[in-house]
Amino acid sequence: MAAPVYPAWVVRWVSGQWRQKKRPPVIRPTRPLVLANKVANRREQAGEASCITEMSVMMACWKRNDFNDTACAEEIRMFYDCVAKAEKEHKNQSEDALSPRGSFPSSKVNKLLRRFPQITRYV
Repeated sequence: MAAPVYPAWVVRWVSGQWRQKKRPPVIRPTRPLVLANKVANRREQAGEASCITEMSVMMACWKRNDFNDTACAEEIRMFYDCVAKAEKEHKNQSEDALSPRGSFPSSKVNKLLRRFPQITRYV
């Protein structure tokens, strides 16, 4: 008696070939899939420059008066007042606060990661 002839799809289904086509390839990571306990130290991007107009007014006055400080005393005082105000605002910004981009600085992230390290013994 001759062996029964099955359709091709039955042969593939029985042999498991249909599974290989439908499964995604197995990806094995080179490193463990956990967060590191520190991030790279990145410099914060410089914000916009302050007191540019006062500085340009002061330099224009110097140019008009052949770099004489006594003739430009008012402009110099305005520039120094602006610089003092900008430094005061910069010091008032706390490190705990978010940056203008909406993210923490890397030093703050590293402090938090040291305080709450990643659990790796179960991974």
